[in-house]
Amino acid sequence: MKTSVVVTTRNTEFYIQDLLDSLISQIVKPHEVIVVDAESTDRTQQYVKAYTKEYPWIKLFVKKGTRAQGRNHGAKQATGDIVAFIDADAIANAFWIQELEKSLEKADVVAGKEIRFGVSGLSNLPRVEIIHKGVDVTYPSVNLAYKKSVFDAIDGFDPWFKEAEELDLNYRAVDKGYTLVYNENAIVYHRARESIFGFLKQSFWYGFGRKELTLKHGDLWPNYSPIEMVKIQKGESLWKLVRLGIAFFGYMLCKLVGKHTDTKERLRNSTMSDR
Repeated sequence: MKTSVVVTTRNTEFYIQDLLDSLISQIVKPHEVIVVDAESTDRTQQYVKAYTKEYPWIKLFVKKGTRAQGRNHGAKQATGDIVAFIDADAIANAFWIQELEKSLEKADVVAGKEIRFGVSGLSNLPRVEIIHKGVDVTYPSVNLAYKKSVFDAIDGFDPWFKEAEELDLNYRAVDKGYTLVYNENAIVYHRARESIFGFLKQSFWYGFGRKELTLKHGDLWPNYSPIEMVKIQKGESLWKLVRLGIAFFGYMLCKLVGKHTDTKERLRNSTMSDR
């Protein structure tokens, strides 16, 4: 198997070198690393270009657009059997690609373990799961890999989404009968938001994205566990409830926008931001 790693970036000069160093250091080397930059205004492109000179299998493309559009563009350029997605502000464990390939010998999609680090209380909040056909479809694209044939068969990421495009992708894959598995040994270390404002902004779009899912797929509330959404587990903090409250505002705004405007067209015209 050959793995093409796709990374979307925009103004990630403080993180991108750490990510690329971790990909270079993989036990099983990637077939290629495809960086799709949404017209960064900092030194991101400069740093990536320096890597492309030393490692020809690292490739830089510049394309303005949403994260979904950027990932689709990267996947289109990919020549591997597997397309693996990781965020620019993450660091891959040295065994990451090896573990992804191991899982994809028997499955169609694999999600790995995300270990967040950063501000205490903001880095240990769990995902709010959506279970579809017995499978959790909320694994994020910071650590997600698809067989290229499967990704193409379901038409990749839907550029309609401003947020939660990977949840929609997973939902459609499971809905079509493809197998999605979780591999806790395929580890990615991911930075949590570094400020309260960044956390609140992320929480808002978190809720916005969940409403986008219902606009496309219908009522998903039966797929949630309300008790788990509000229950404070051991090791968690009250920031979980803060996130839920802010996400509610995002959810309601998306609902309001969906009623009064052509949501799809508005979202298609939006550009990728470093939320």
